Amino acid sequence: MKTKSQNAAKTKNGPAKEYFGDGKLSSVGAYLDGKKTGSWKYYLRNGLLKAAGRYATGQLDGPWKWNRENGKPLQAGKFKNGKQEGLWKRFHATGKVYDVGKYVNGKKIGVWIVYDPSGTLKRTQNHSKQK
Repeated sequence: MKTKSQNAAKTKNGPAKEYFGDGKLSSVGAYLDGKKTGSWKYYLRNGLLKAAGRYATGQLDGPWKWNRENGKPLQAGKFKNGKQEGLWKRFHATGKVYDVGKYVNGKKIGVWIVYDPSGTLKRTQNHSKQK
């Protein structure tokens, strides 16, 4: 993947755009001291948005959303210090919810609810909190 940045020095700083080998836009964001920072957007080869969220000191931070190649949602949730945190949802290819549950420090906790592609409750799974 090629990168175009305002600063050509070895340590990346400032706005950046990254491209697929065929020259199509792959991502847009910024670097600070060589680490991704602030808002970033990632694109699929078809030009649709693949993912969007924020980085803090090179780690995923805050709300993120991912999409499928057809533009429908794939998953959405939050990160804290680069690890999944709080409520997360994943989606079937139809766009209906696949499962919903919570993470703490990157690990699933509590009851996760799983749905079939029509949106009907399929099962629940209990994930005990791990130390």
